[in-house]
Amino acid sequence: MAFEGLAERLQNAIKKIRGSQKVTEDDLKETLREVRMALLEADVNFKVIKDFIARIKERAVGQEVHASLTPGQFIIKIVNEELTDLLGGTQSKLMVASKPPTVIMLVGLQGAGKTTTAGKLANHLRKNGKKPLLVAGDVYRPAAIKQLQVLGEQLNIPVFSLGDQVSPVEIAKQSISKAFSLACDTVIIDTAGRLHINEELMGELKDIKKTVKPHEILLVVDAMTGQDAVTVAESFNNDLGIDGLIVTKLDGDARGGAVLSVKAVTGRPVKFVGMGEKLDALEPFHPDRMASRILGMGDVLSLIEKAQSVFDAEDAAKLEKKMRNEEFTLEQFLEQMQQVKKLGSLESILGMLPGMGNISQKLKDANVDEKELDRVEAIIRSMTLAERRNPNILNGSRRKRIATGSGTRVQDVNKLLKNFEQSKKMMKKLKGMNKFATKGGFKLPFMQ
Repeated sequence: MAFEGLAERLQNAIKKIRGSQKVTEDDLKETLREVRMALLEADVNFKVIKDFIARIKERAVGQEVHASLTPGQFIIKIVNEELTDLLGGTQSKLMVASKPPTVIMLVGLQGAGKTTTAGKLANHLRKNGKKPLLVAGDVYRPAAIKQLQVLGEQLNIPVFSLGDQVSPVEIAKQSISKAFSLACDTVIIDTAGRLHINEELMGELKDIKKTVKPHEILLVVDAMTGQDAVTVAESFNNDLGIDGLIVTKLDGDARGGAVLSVKAVTGRPVKFVGMGEKLDALEPFHPDRMASRILGMGDVLSLIEKAQSVFDAEDAAKLEKKMRNEEFTLEQFLEQMQQVKKLGSLESILGMLPGMGNISQKLKDANVDEKELDRVEAIIRSMTLAERRNPNILNGSRRKRIATGSGTRVQDVNKLLKNFEQSKKMMKKLKGMNKFATKGGFKLPFMQ
């Protein structure tokens, strides 16, 4: 989980003063020392840490505490606000050209994930009403053009390419005309990277910039490289000038030092973060929500937005009607489970809920196995349509066949059916409770 190590340390640091009616100077000193150590372990830039701690101390000492807050809560409020500011303050959105197309140029070192990110960004923009064109401008890396074309086919998004014998500058130039002809309102140019920053790389990128005058130059960096990502960002910003960053593989970095340092060091905001390998795993970066998540206060707003993008309101209404009429079957259960899986891993979902620090350990303690969902899906898929709609016909021989077909045991099939029946009984009870509650002038929110 992103920031898991930092989140755990920071939450432990402020836990001691949370709710305290009185916070002494020694208490504050101890808390800030723990915060400093947590940030150092998260690989945050030392100068950034020093300034961050100094600002908290300046605001905490001698300030009048609001009547509705305890001194402990007041300090946590300051830490939250300063952490939000450190991460960028407010969400930084992409610039949109007054006259289409908006030109976005992706730059970065080789291996940062530019090509995949180009596809993810195009997918994100299309979901938000844009019509993007992907441009294969990396003519040096073997199979880079083919990779982008495959992504375009998967997403049903057009890809412009002139092969690997034409200069990237010419490809970028002609892509603008192609966007006009296809009525695309956004052009995303995938450029070449190198293993390290050199004059040849920067010279080519400057030529592309001069030719197409991009509205956004976004640097793609790998969160796993830690402070190296910040150094790369500083160099690209000084030599080329960037408008923002996309930080990839944040889901695999438990420290998160790059994201915490880059705005303070470069002055350029993080605009998107990559939270997985799937093509929909690119999220707009919200500093306030991320700060809240790090401090264990949750990020319910992002979870709601994610659910709204996954769940269809019309389908949900149909499902509710079936549940009311007790027509809920294993077929609908499978559909719902597939939609829940689209939200991401159980760890990422729980990480957005308040008070869920150290998710990995909590899942382990609760003996929760995420592979259980895959087993359940395999079992249901091994059933016939008639069996899914009417589990009562599942006799011993049918259960044995299903277990063999799904690579599970008969006990697993029995367990699923037992849990499903218990769920149906629970729904029936809730329906009954709602009828009773209606007489008292109110209804359960999910049983309207």
